[in-house]
Amino acid sequence: MHSTTSTTDTVHSVDSLTEAVLAGAHGPLPSGLTATSVFWIHHGTRLAGGDTTYLNQYVLVRLGASFGGCAFEAGQIDPAVCRDHSGAPLDVLLREAPRPLRIAALDAYLGAVRPHAAAAAGGGAEPVVLPAGTPEVRAGARDAAVAGLLDIEPGAAVGLIGVVNPLVAAIRERGGEPLPCDFNLKATQWGDPVTDDMHEVLERADAVVATGMTLGNGSFDTILERCRARGVPLVVYAQSGSAVARAFLGSGVTALSAEPFPFSQFSAGETVLYRYRTADRA
Repeated sequence: MHSTTSTTDTVHSVDSLTEAVLAGAHGPLPSGLTATSVFWIHHGTRLAGGDTTYLNQYVLVRLGASFGGCAFEAGQIDPAVCRDHSGAPLDVLLREAPRPLRIAALDAYLGAVRPHAAAAAGGGAEPVVLPAGTPEVRAGARDAAVAGLLDIEPGAAVGLIGVVNPLVAAIRERGGEPLPCDFNLKATQWGDPVTDDMHEVLERADAVVATGMTLGNGSFDTILERCRARGVPLVVYAQSGSAVARAFLGSGVTALSAEPFPFSQFSAGETVLYRYRTADRA
């Protein structure tokens, strides 16, 4: 299910993007498509040298050859979504499913309409091969690739919405001053305090790096609006909703690291992420 329909028109919110997809503005009508499978994945990770155990939960939707994914907070959904929604019409998921499942369905659709690999083949994205190796090697390479999307002056305050310790280190290596924000962490690996006040960070930051998980918890639109209003560069690093975040390039998102499923933590071999940039990135 490929389409040449443009996804670069201005979009203002996740809801407006979803309505456009439901109306057929980005490709085939979702009412004629079926979400064959819904997956629920829960895993934990503690990287060597760290004292933080990351507990990650994902819901995935398979649409033909495309997989869409979205991380979610504890308690948002449970494994019953697999029984209740596998085989559902895609438009029903987009309209009625819990938010993380709606994002996963939207991601699967947009990833089917324009696969990241096809975007790279056409020159619209830069493929970055993550090397085979240990979790630490692969996480370091991934977060260096994300930080490489930041064009910042030395000492620039970089809001980090969704804290991953290797990314904190990568921002520092590029001369930035991380402003970490996370709902589930109190401190970074190096003892930096982590705030849960996203609004404070958004007002102070010279640039913002946000995880795709903000799509699933509903904070993405707020981040997008504040970065637009302040003229602050917004880099999104997305496993969750990587094709969804891509739709906002040039409409508030200035750069994107898109990592479609299967995600790097599920493999010890080489995998590929895709970096997108806008011409007016700061």
